[in-house]
Amino acid sequence: MLHCPFCQAPETERVRIDGASFVIFQCMFTPQVDPAHSDAEIEATLASQHPDGGAPYFRQMCDSLHLYVTKGAGSRPLPGAGQR
Repeated sequence: MLHCPFCQAPETERVRIDGASFVIFQCMFTPQVDPAHSDAEIEATLASQHPDGGAPYFRQMCDSLHLYVTKGAGSRPLPGAGQR
């Protein structure tokens, strides 16, 4: 069983979607992984991809979500004061 490289939450599931493999951790971090790798190789890969505790990863995710909500397919007008 793997643990999240950021918060050490345990792995809850592994899934394959359209030929890609993902590990889902209890904290909801869901990295894509190589299904041919052992758990030790996956842990080493995740540690090397996120040596700084994940701050840039989470910043990138936050920025991506912000762009999606404000300019992408998820954009929509937000109600002003008193408009709900």
